Amino acid sequence: MIQEISIENLDLLNDSFLDKSLVFNDLKSNPFGHYLVYVDEKVVGYIYYSDIYERAEVNQIEVDSFHKNCGIGSKLLEKMINTVDKDITLEVKIDNIPAISLYKKYNFVEVATRKGYYNGIDGILMERKK
Repeated sequence: MIQEISIENLDLLNDSFLDKSLVFNDLKSNPFGHYLVYVDEKVVGYIYYSDIYERAEVNQIEVDSFHKNCGIGSKLLEKMINTVDKDITLEVKIDNIPAISLYKKYNFVEVATRKGYYNGIDGILMERKK
């Protein structure tokens, strides 16, 4: 089940791999920030994105190691796409082939390379038009 996290329901993060204080700080400091979490008895995946006026940006998406390759990342990304209903951008490490494949599955295209973006590793800027 996918749920949105807010400051009022941070207890959903108890006993999860997602740091509750990090989420609290993100939500307090980013007025455009949203967390969607995938709950399977506990939180096993999340997507953190910013819904910024005319576009949205994926800040981070992660699934715990025991639930990778189970379709959770796809479900989270699909929920986000359907929620924001606008152009979406993101950056991904050039060597993160599984993530790039996921994004391409949802019609993201590579629009630029950011040299050394991830501590010396190139990043790819990807975009999905509405």
